[in-house]
Amino acid sequence: MAGQWWYCLRHHAVEPTEACKADERLGPYATFNEAADALKRVQERNVAWDEDPRFNDPDDDDDDDEKREGWGPFAH
Repeated sequence: MAGQWWYCLRHHAVEPTEACKADERLGPYATFNEAADALKRVQERNVAWDEDPRFNDPDDDDDDDEKREGWGPFAH
């Protein structure tokens, strides 16, 4: 599609749609500048994920299954 930009992980550069394979890129982004900030966005999302209590595993020595019950796609 016209007007879409991608960040290529192989070349560490912003590319238009007609460039590297999709599995080597992040996107699509609406603007060149958004694509250029792709790695920054990834880092911000990683930090948010790491700090989100919904996605943190309980301590290994914690045997309290009630904390995990009812959460996630495989919860019963």
